[in-house]
Amino acid sequence: MRHFKRQRLVILAVASAALVSLWVIPAAAEPDVAPRKSVTIVIDDFGNDMLGSKEMMELPAPFTAAVMPFLPTTRRDAEWAHRLGHEVLVHMPMEPVRGKKSWLGPGAITTDLSDEEIRRRVMAAVEDVPYAVGMNNHMGSKVTADERVMRVILQVCKEKNLVYLDSRTTAKSVVESVAKELGVRTAENHIFMDSIYSRRHIAKQAAKVKKHLSKHDETVVIGHVGPPGKNTAAVLRQLIPDLQQAARFTPVSELAK
Repeated sequence: MRHFKRQRLVILAVASAALVSLWVIPAAAEPDVAPRKSVTIVIDDFGNDMLGSKEMMELPAPFTAAVMPFLPTTRRDAEWAHRLGHEVLVHMPMEPVRGKKSWLGPGAITTDLSDEEIRRRVMAAVEDVPYAVGMNNHMGSKVTADERVMRVILQVCKEKNLVYLDSRTTAKSVVESVAKELGVRTAENHIFMDSIYSRRHIAKQAAKVKKHLSKHDETVVIGHVGPPGKNTAAVLRQLIPDLQQAARFTPVSELAK
């Protein structure tokens, strides 16, 4: 009988130790998981039934569609992107340092406009692009360096609860400082994919995207529909699997600070 009791005590002790290990080991063995990096793809110039629009919409990853206002397919493209789960921005045409105003399209913001006219045009553009959660500049190297003009634009963004993505077409941009003053959340572009339209150049830019991502927690890249559209879409389709391994696709509205 004593031998039987001793056996029971040993079994109970072993069982108790096992229960303790069940509680303790998982917590101790839980690995530290580093936060994943983020990548944000923005495609500019939707709104005019441009080349590559269909190919971009068929990309196997989320992106942000920047849609120009007051053009034949503005509403169609914004609704199309939204239906597929992509974020939408107002791609606001703005005056560059070099180039003709006629290149900008209807409703463009230029530095010779009054505050009242700038505000009227920006408000109208926001109303013309359905589902927009933010704005970025189409061209705009002259406007985004002009504190007066950007204050009016960003004030509208504040009132409409829109984020602003600075496309960074000039190193003299005042977007960040004025937006901070007004309390508007912003993000900025890091790499243009297709300022040169050739497939070879776009592939080189894709390599720069991967290099930037390896060294930074956040990467924003802008491509375009239009002349480079089909080439850019093809390169992005090849690039996306690598990006998926390294980062999380992050919408502009989440990235903006």
